[in-house]
Amino acid sequence: METKRDNSGVLFKSDKKDNERAPDYKGNIMVDGQEYWLSAWIKEGKTGKFMGLAVSPRDAQPPVSKPVPKNLDDDSIPF
Repeated sequence: METKRDNSGVLFKSDKKDNERAPDYKGNIMVDGQEYWLSAWIKEGKTGKFMGLAVSPRDAQPPVSKPVPKNLDDDSIPF
């Protein structure tokens, strides 16, 4: 089993790039004991190629929209 070290991570070349916005590299990183997804895109700048990065919590779930109650009144609002 692989031991994860704090303040380190890995990136792997994406084998599936379904669309233009999909990352070129994906992996994970641990910072202060918290795990995150790490994504990287190869970009072209004025001085040459570079990698743009994005980090998101590893346990992130897509936002779930909550239904709005039909009968809202002032007594149901907690503030």
